[in-house]
Parts: sequence; structure tokens; C-alpha cells
Amino acid sequence: MQGKRDAIWLFHPQGVGRACTKGRQSTTQQAACGIDTKAAEATTITLQTRSEQRRNAPDSPVSGGLPPDVASAALSGLPRGWPLATPSALHPSPSGAQRIWPNDGQQTLIMLTLYARRRLINALSLGVSTLAMLFGLFWLGWILWTLLANGLQGLNLNLFTQMTPPPGSEGGLLNAIAGSLMMTFIATLIGTPIGILAGTYLAEFGQRGWLAPVTRFINDVLLSAPSIVIGLFVYEIYVIKIGHFSGWAGAFALSIIVIPVVIRTTENMLRLVPNTLREAAAALGTPQWKIINFVTLRAARAGILTGILLAVARISGETAPLLFTSLNNQFWSSDLNQPMANLPVVIFQFAMSPYADWQSLAWAGALLITVSVLTLNILARVLFRQTVPSH
Repeated sequence: MQGKRDAIWLFHPQGVGRACTKGRQSTTQQAACGIDTKAAEATTITLQTRSEQRRNAPDSPVSGGLPPDVASAALSGLPRGWPLATPSALHPSPSGAQRIWPNDGQQTLIMLTLYARRRLINALSLGVSTLAMLFGLFWLGWILWTLLANGLQGLNLNLFTQMTPPPGSEGGLLNAIAGSLMMTFIATLIGTPIGILAGTYLAEFGQRGWLAPVTRFINDVLLSAPSIVIGLFVYEIYVIKIGHFSGWAGAFALSIIVIPVVIRTTENMLRLVPNTLREAAAALGTPQWKIINFVTLRAARAGILTGILLAVARISGETAPLLFTSLNNQFWSSDLNQPMANLPVVIFQFAMSPYADWQSLAWAGALLITVSVLTLNILARVLFRQTVPSH
């Protein structure tokens, strides 16, 4: 309703929309509209004299912007089944049932009830979410505190300069640290190119055909597969064939864990690159292989690097696949064709032993792995944050 020519738009239950205004229609026409003429006249006069208050009054979800008393006066002259037309009420009810507007007091009660219910639901949801967050942070803090309290006692120079000792002797974890670094590095070198190439194919060429959906399905299975299953797989197809454990077998098992993580991250990051960049390069006559190499991969390199770091963080603490592949070695060994020491297996064996010195080294090794994994995750988050557009 605007200015002097105020109109109340109504919707009849039979589906006929009419505009009934005192200034436009006669008393007979208004009676045909189904409005009490005296109530309509009083409503029109009230609307005209309260125009300024109506503009300054707060909006009402029921009256469409009218003050509550004016809306109540307008609604009081309507017969049963004539609701005030709003954008959501311009079409008849599917069931054909007539609607009855509540009075002013009922409208206020309904609005207050809805508002209170929504606030209550919001408060409950926020409270449950906060409790869940605090519950998870409590256990994480407890684990970190336990690691710090027990692991800091074993941190010293010997930890990084001496080999794993026999029971009752001083020693360190040099051979285990070196073995873990070597196998992690080789696994990353094997799994990263395969993951990037497969992820690039899925993002750039995998819109049609059967190969891309099958590849995504297998990749999802590998992402959710327990690591011990991967260890048993490598043990069956490699360790048994050569007849002994080796560092190569451990690296192969870890690379299988790296591949699905890099595939998923590469595909997602390449899909985030705007198509306008590809179209602009194609408009200049650039071949598709150059567009992929010099446009899309460069635009997504920070996100791809984030996926590689997350994959490295995951395989850094894997114990189960290494138990079936590289096993362990108490002495220094850089020969990947022989059993090789690694931090996860050493921690497992030393923590299960009855010797206090071995248990101290196990706590120190667990602290080293935890700090390295946390560092890699934080670094990955920082790099990923830089890939988010500022706009």
C-alpha cells in the first residue's frame, strides 16, 4: 500500500484475485468483494492518516510492513477465508481449504512462540557443538600433555647420534630416524607423480567415459582401506617372492598409501581453477597440454603441495604396513634390500618391552613423530589458506 491510494490485495478461496479499495469501488462492489463496507471505510481512513507512522514502524512478517494496530484493523474487516495477499500467498492452497487470519493477539503469540523456539533450538545446537569441540580438545590435550611429560625426559643428544641399544644400555634412535626418512622419501617419490598424473586426468579429461568413475571408486576404497591390509598385500606380492623383508617393500607399501591422498587433493585443487583461465589460454591458440602444464597446474600448485604434505604426515606414523614389509634392524643399514629400522616399529617394540630405558626411548620417538606430523599439518593449513581467494 503506497500513498493516498491504498489498496488491500486479497485472494479469494475460489482462486479469483481482487483489489478492493474504498476510493475505487462502490459500496455494492465492495460488498461483492466480501468486505464489510464500514470496516473497510474505517480501515482506509486509518491507513491514510497513519502513513508516516507506517513508514517508520518496524516491519512485521505478518502485516507486510504495517504497524500491528493498523494491520489488525485491516484484517478485522475481512471475512473468513480472505487472507492478506503476500508473495507467498498469491496462489491458492493445493487442498482448496479456506484460511482464517488470527487476530492481533494470536499473531503476536504465534510470532513470540516461533521466535522463542528458534532461539531455543539455536542455543541447544550451539551448546551441543561447543561440548563436542571441548570433548575432542580435552582428549587431544591429554594426549599431548602425556607425550610431553614422558617424552621430554628422553630427549637428549644421544637420541640423534646413537643406534638403538640393547636392554640396559644407553643409546638413541639414529638408525630408526634415518630408516623412516629414507622410506618416507622414496614412498613420496613413487606415489606423488602417480597421484598428480591420475588426479590431473580425472580433473581435465574425466568428464566422460567409464574409466574416470572406476578410478574414483578405487581411489575412495584405497583412502578408506586399513593400512594393515596394504601391508599384507605388499607382503604377499613382494616379500614372499624375494624371500626376505626389505626397505624397498616398506617404501612400496607407504607409496600405496600416498597415491590416493595425492589423487584426491590434485583433482579437487584443479577443479577449483576457474574455467576462464583455460578459455583465455585456449583463445590464444595454446595446446591443451600446455594449458594443463603452464596454467592449471601452476594455479593449483599450492593446493597440490598441501596434499603431498598431508600424505607425508599420514605415512610418517604408519606401523602396520612396515611390520609386514621392512620389519626392523637394530643396527645401521642403508641397504634397502635388507630389513631396515624405522621409528613406528621401534616405538611399538620398545613400548611393549619391560625395560625402562627402552620405554623412555619409545616415549621420545613418539614425541618426535607427533611433533613432525603436527608441523606438517600446520604447514599444509598455512599453504592451503594462501590458496583461498581474498574476494
